[in-house]
Amino acid sequence: MRAAAAVLLAVALAGCGSEGAASPPSAGSTVEATLVDRDGDGFLEPGIGEPLIARGGAARPGRTLATFAQLTDTHVRDEESPARVPFLDRLGPPFTSTFRPQEAFSTQVLDAAVRALDRERPQAVVVTGDIVDSAQENELDQALAVLGGGVVEPDSGARGYDGVQAASNPDPFYFRPDNDAPRHPGVLAAAQRRFRAAGLRAPWYPAIGNHDVLVEGEVPATEAIEAVATGDRMVVGLDPSFQPPVEEIEAAPAVNALLTQGEVFGRAETVAADRARRHLAPEEVVARLADAAGVRAAGPNRLDYAFDVGRAVRGIVLDTAARGGGSRGVVSAAQLEWLREQLARAGERWVIVFAHNPLEASDGGEAALAALDAAPRVVAVVAGNRHRNTIRPRDGYWLIGTSSLADFPQQARMFRLREAAGGGAALETWMVDHDGRGLAGTARELAYLDAQGGRPQGFAGAPTDRNVRLFVQP
Repeated sequence: MRAAAAVLLAVALAGCGSEGAASPPSAGSTVEATLVDRDGDGFLEPGIGEPLIARGGAARPGRTLATFAQLTDTHVRDEESPARVPFLDRLGPPFTSTFRPQEAFSTQVLDAAVRALDRERPQAVVVTGDIVDSAQENELDQALAVLGGGVVEPDSGARGYDGVQAASNPDPFYFRPDNDAPRHPGVLAAAQRRFRAAGLRAPWYPAIGNHDVLVEGEVPATEAIEAVATGDRMVVGLDPSFQPPVEEIEAAPAVNALLTQGEVFGRAETVAADRARRHLAPEEVVARLADAAGVRAAGPNRLDYAFDVGRAVRGIVLDTAARGGGSRGVVSAAQLEWLREQLARAGERWVIVFAHNPLEASDGGEAALAALDAAPRVVAVVAGNRHRNTIRPRDGYWLIGTSSLADFPQQARMFRLREAAGGGAALETWMVDHDGRGLAGTARELAYLDAQGGRPQGFAGAPTDRNVRLFVQP
């Protein structure tokens, strides 16, 4: 439950008043400076940077071979869509990400992160899945407009905001910025206004996540769900007698039932219908992302491909999203064979594998990792999905997970691969704060205060999960 009560509790504990102040601008490398809540008042302020921590060696690295960046779990969302289930959040696991107090500002946060990465000047940016929140056509339109640069139209349905955070909603489980502390009057209306995005200056490369091809990241679209998504009936409340599932495997049928039979489970409101809310078929998502990024998938309907970053680095992207439902990743036998071929073709180049799901938590992932174990020049596997910064060693290379833009700390990750002594390499990686301009600053403030969000759950990770220098030997 990302709820008003949760935000109010955080504010009360921090001693905040009724008016919020957007977090200060901070764009760029957290090695130089970052944001902290030094006095514990619930508001972020500029703080000192976090230097790189050496892991796996201590040699002085040499010349730079490549620089690249990662954005992950951007979750560009149509927060006004009838196909969303924010009312489930109050039930706890496995529904703990269906509502966030900052959810209306996803396009603005992504735009702020893009501007910050542009200042870092990477040669390439990899967007490792969950680019959108629920596979809707208008969500993908918005995400591509932000990443590519141009006019972004965040609104859907009728003009202006029409959703569960409206000031008129009596449900105390939703944070309503016009009414609830920290108050931000007018931000919901502002979030619906079109704007011009800066766009990534470097080539960008997408990976597919479960939210990109599944409704709410859990279930394939059906005719009944499509009727809800493009219709005029939004379920906004939950019947107190509803008994939630207790395992994630039960979440998918629950989401499907609640979307298509809402009258059984709670109260609904009438909203403006919008055909642009239709869910794209997985093959449509693959085709649109491949076209936007200018890449060629290895096979039909899955976005597996390889690309180069300069002359010394080969990137391999695996499509780990399970089309049948659920958030757990999958690597098929055919993908494993293709991966082995790509590793052999890499030759003397260093290899970095990108996927939405961590391979160690994917069906078939251990076989993929075993193939990487046997390859001589693998540097890292870089993933998202968990919304948490993690870095773990694995048989001569590194398993790297990165936090999301959907939750605090709302950061991207930069990488710099450098030569190291003895023919090895050093992979330097550091977090990048978005610039906090406009609504992105409000979103970061609310994400920080969210008592069930990334701050209390430790999504930022330990210092050794953020700004580090990772040594690899061939």
